[in-house]
Amino acid sequence: MLLSRTNIEEKLSLEMRRDGVQEDLIEAVYQFLKEDNAKEEQIQKRLEGQRKGVENRFCFDLLETDKIYHLDQIKKICIDYRLRFLDSKYFKGEIPQEGISKIKALEKDHGFSIEGFKIVAPSKLFRLEDKDDPLLFAPIGNGYYYLIHRWGNDLHPLRKLMAWPFKNIVNLTMLVLLISFFATQLVPEGLFSKSSSQAEFWIIYFFMFKSIASVVIFYGFALGKNFNPAIWNSKYFNA
Repeated sequence: MLLSRTNIEEKLSLEMRRDGVQEDLIEAVYQFLKEDNAKEEQIQKRLEGQRKGVENRFCFDLLETDKIYHLDQIKKICIDYRLRFLDSKYFKGEIPQEGISKIKALEKDHGFSIEGFKIVAPSKLFRLEDKDDPLLFAPIGNGYYYLIHRWGNDLHPLRKLMAWPFKNIVNLTMLVLLISFFATQLVPEGLFSKSSSQAEFWIIYFFMFKSIASVVIFYGFALGKNFNPAIWNSKYFNA
């Protein structure tokens, strides 16, 4: 195979390096953990009767800093590759024993039970068992997540390209216009008149665009599909 498969963990690391904020991110996490350990938030949360968010109290010095990511970086990767970022309870696959062992090791090193696990994976993995590159995260707090384990196969090398039309309505429209153009080129000259003309081409192109756009719209509404920014953290399957 000429194209290598896509490693999402590597893409996340590249995104962080491209932003040039790794040192600032690490410093921000360190300051957050340092300040957060001094707060009495648990009392207030018990008074409220429910937990609005999980913040695991990791010891910063024991963490691998290259495995700390911010929610914005995770969101961008999910949108680019049409992935979901959901609570582990929605994951229908099986978390490997190696991942469980890493959780146990982290809990032993940090001295508490980790909560609020999140997983990055394709939508189908939250319904069916598969092996396409899931990532297991634990929340640190303040929008930061710690990558615990990655397993399975890497994503298809063309997945980002295939997900591009579903990022927004502009991309999808451009794709439909492009497909309509090539479909119009396949129509034999003189099929509708004895002499082909520029006007005839654009008329055929217009009707071709309407036909393909109608199929795309019907498919989208019939299956309840939505664009990547709207589904990356949605727990609903028909999205």
